[in-house]
Amino acid sequence: MDLRHLRSFIVLAEELHFSRAAERLHIEPSPLSRTIKELETELGIMLFKRNRRGTYLTHPGEVFLQEVRHVFATLENAKKSVMAAASGYRNTLRIALSDGAAQPHLATILARCREEEPDVEIRLTEVSLSAQLRGLRDNTFDAGFSRSAQVGDSVIARPVWHDSLAVAVPIRHPLLVHSAIPLGELLRYPLVLGHPETCAGYNHQLRQILRGGNAEPIVIEHVTSMDMMLTFVAAGYGLGFTTLSHTEIYKHPEIVSRPLAVENSLLTTYLLTSATASPQQLGGFIERIQEII
Repeated sequence: MDLRHLRSFIVLAEELHFSRAAERLHIEPSPLSRTIKELETELGIMLFKRNRRGTYLTHPGEVFLQEVRHVFATLENAKKSVMAAASGYRNTLRIALSDGAAQPHLATILARCREEEPDVEIRLTEVSLSAQLRGLRDNTFDAGFSRSAQVGDSVIARPVWHDSLAVAVPIRHPLLVHSAIPLGELLRYPLVLGHPETCAGYNHQLRQILRGGNAEPIVIEHVTSMDMMLTFVAAGYGLGFTTLSHTEIYKHPEIVSRPLAVENSLLTTYLLTSATASPQQLGGFIERIQEII
């Protein structure tokens, strides 16, 4: 097994189509098929299912995909650390982001860090919560921002800020008669929520808030980004959720934001660190977060 096998596997797992994957890899489909077969033979498991309807990852294939992505993230971090050292940076602080949790406060934090410690490189990586926690435990990352406090014993979650929840509503929608949308009225309509894996913490907090409406949410679609959520909302598929601070960044001509008429409808962002993290490296970073927020 070499990096060529692993890169081919990742591309095929993303495309789930041999011809498209081969085009991205600048090879023919036949060599790609042989590479995947060699990998499956070495592992002794089937990574993909193939039938007339298409190509699909098996469950072991999905697990392997997460692990292989972690391998490449570690290699990329090693490469960047060497380049940073060669460029004169004394230290590197590796920050993992999940759930889009650091926006819009992150820019202010980064600007302060660059001003006060210009010889420390801050490297940002967007990952799923599971990859974030794994990276904190094995020292791939030094710290992270997440919406989740469900992090296990070896990771510490500190609440660092709270954002008021807002509802993204298509223009000319009946709910716009309300200056603040009642939860019971909201739950009568289809919703666009974050993907259960990539937005795990966000979904958990949001469902805790929606639980007060005494009705099961009608989820019409799951998305992995704010842009995609706004696209579905603008097209009339359903209502979405954002925060009041995000509405200052993401503006869409076909969407209006309204606060939710629920007391303390807040989304909390957590700073995640390993329980064994070095206080010398993280101390200044944590202090600046506390000063800014």
